[in-house]
This record gives sequence, structure tokens and C-alpha cells, in this order.
Amino acid sequence: MNQRPELLRRLLRAKDRMDGAPHEEWPIHRLAQVSAVSEGHFARSFKEAFGAPPHRYLLTRRIERAVALLRDTDLPITEVAFQTGWKSLGTFGRIFRDITGKNPGSLRASEQSIPHGRKHVPECIMRAADRPDLKTAVSEKHREKTAGRMDLQPTEDV
Repeated sequence: MNQRPELLRRLLRAKDRMDGAPHEEWPIHRLAQVSAVSEGHFARSFKEAFGAPPHRYLLTRRIERAVALLRDTDLPITEVAFQTGWKSLGTFGRIFRDITGKNPGSLRASEQSIPHGRKHVPECIMRAADRPDLKTAVSEKHREKTAGRMDLQPTEDV
């Protein structure tokens, strides 16, 4: 990473805004405005600095927060979806499942059934441990999964 300290400070400003309000909409033009750089420069620089494009970073934060709410509260799943920035329960459920491998209800049931010593571990450590691994875009994971299903289906000989 060969970025100037001034640029990194600007990128951190945008990252901090996303961290502080992951439920809000953060289109590239808004993040670039916070960082006082062009949209293209922001997108390239953010990925170089933090290892993920801004949208993927925001998805990670939203899913982290959703996992914590599902684990630690009795809020309805719909409320968890809306509090974490999703406008559609269907989209939330699909992306949540694509990233975590479980649907929100199943994750809640499994997380709440296991006694944790989480109360003694700082929240920042738990978030890092529970952070979803988004090295691959959700749409790419979905395409790979769909392609895998098609490979398993028998083909007809003509």
C-alpha cells in the first residue's frame, strides 16, 4: 500500500462514517464527497487501502451487526433487517444466507442455543471473530453455486 497519509486520512473518514451508520445508504458519490476525492479515485483507493471495495465493506458491516442483533436480542427478523439497512426482507435473507451459510432464523436458533462466554470478551474482538469473509462478491458466490447445481443435473443426449 503506497498511499499518501493525507489520502488515507480521507479514506478513513469515509470508512468511519460507514462504520458509524451502516444502516444508511452509502453510494460511491457520497463516500467520495466525504473523502473529497473523485468517485473513481475513491473506489480504487478504498479497495487498495482496506482490501475490499466500499460496497463489500459495507455489506460486511451490515451482516456483522445483523448477526449480533440476532444473537443478542429478541427483535423480529424483519426489524433486524430494517435496522441494519435493508429495504427488503427477501434481499436481506438471501444475502445473509449467501454470506453466512445460514438463514437468519437458523443462525439465531443455533447462536442462542449455545452458551457463550461472550459477556467477558470485548465487543471489538467478537466482531473481528464473527466478521464474514467477503473475499468474493455475493453475486459471484451465487453464480458459482448456481453453476455447481447445473453441473450436477443430467444432460440429455440428442
